[in-house]
Order: sequence, then C-alpha cells, then structure tokens
Amino acid sequence: MTRTTTCPKCGHRQPGADAKFCALCGSPLHGPPCPDCGIALGVDDRYCIACGAQVRPAARSVFAEANRVPWAVAAVLALALVGALVLRPRDSGESAPPTGQPVTALGPTSAVDLNAMTPREAATRLFDRVMTAIEQGNRDEAALFLPMAIASYDLIAALSLDDRFHLSLLHAAADNGAEALAIAEAGLAVRPTHLLCLAAAAEGALLLGDTTRAEAHYRTLVESYDAELATGLEEYGFGGTGHGNLLPVLREEAIAFLSRSR
Repeated sequence: MTRTTTCPKCGHRQPGADAKFCALCGSPLHGPPCPDCGIALGVDDRYCIACGAQVRPAARSVFAEANRVPWAVAAVLALALVGALVLRPRDSGESAPPTGQPVTALGPTSAVDLNAMTPREAATRLFDRVMTAIEQGNRDEAALFLPMAIASYDLIAALSLDDRFHLSLLHAAADNGAEALAIAEAGLAVRPTHLLCLAAAAEGALLLGDTTRAEAHYRTLVESYDAELATGLEEYGFGGTGHGNLLPVLREEAIAFLSRSR
C-alpha cells in the first residue's frame, strides 16, 4: 500500500511520507521536531505530545492575527525588496507557463514545485510572495501567505543571518514586534554589525515603542555601514539572493530616524 501524507490545511493527500509542502496549497506538512526530545510534531503543535515541552510561544499567534498587517512599517522595506526581486535573474530552468496552465496559490503549477525545493528555497519563495503583496497593497494575499511563510522557516535546520532578516520582517508584517526583535537580535549576537539584522531589529523595536533600542541599532548601522559593506557578504550583493538595492534605503532610513531623535 502506498503511504500518503495529508495536508493539515487543505486536506489534500499526496503520495509518500517525505513531502515537505503540500502540492496543492503550498502549506508545510510537518512541524519542527521537539527541541527537548526530538519527536516529530504537527505544524500547529505548541507543546510536545511526548514530553510536554513548549514548541512555540503562546503569547501571540500570527495564524490568528495575520490580517493585522502594519502596512506603514512594512511598505518601505517591501518596496525596495520588490525592486531587488524584479532585477533578480530568473532561476535556471524556470520558464514561463503555457497559456491555460492550472494555477496554485503560489502561481502556475509548471513554475512552482515547493517539494522539489530545499527548505530555504521554499521559504525564500514564500517570503518574496508576501513582500510583493505588501508592496502592491494586497492585504488579503499578504495575510493569506504570512502564516505559511513564517512556518516555512521552521523547516530550515540552521537559519542564516539573511534567513533571520527575512523571518524578522515577516513577524513585523504580522504585527509581532517581540518576535521580530528577538529573531533579528539573535542574528546580531552572531554578527553585531550585520546591516540587515540591525535594520530589522530597529523595526521590531519601533513596533514595541522602544525608540531607545531602535536608535541604538540604527546608530550601529550607520557607523558600521561602509566597513560592513566592504566585507562582501553574499546578502549584500546584487542578483541572486542579494539585497544590494535595499541597503542604501536602510541607511537613509536610519539617518532620517537619528536626525529626528536628536
């Protein structure tokens, strides 16, 4: 008998037990393992069914609050991010879908196969979709994909600093300043001058009304900008997954904030 995996969101059944995402709606099929005992958990589990450990904080749920998108906070970053995405070269082997091709929530089925992607590739695709929707003012689409995008980062074994920047922005878009700040500052604990994490941490602090903390992060961004940019990190570049077009915008935003706070 062929084993199947049932999507917890739409109920679609796909063959095999190794699929990571639903082929119909794109939702994650599995949650992260328990941090204490390692048992496999469901997508929406907040506590481990084996040992009772807390898997996710219960304070605020972006699944319940995804319609509360703070557009004023996200709009500037989204606009610059989408500009970078427009200039991003098309992945090799990715072609335009033929006319009449069936369409899924993420686009034509010929162009989207989340199961064929690595967890990071799938998470980045979902992040791009949310930021594009925010830039276009499409609240319904952004709210639809926010929970899916956030959950997709749970499937990445070890978050990179660029992953943390993306995930922090997603939590900020869901009006969860505490998570946005914590995720960005966890990246800063690894690299205190990382420009993208500094900007994300400042945005998270502003969502919490902590202007002192935001000022500290923005000041570090401005003071370390040239030296940090010269390191040539992949996420600082142009094309691929680089945010070269976004960095000057973040710097100007930081300078503007610091000038107002004097």
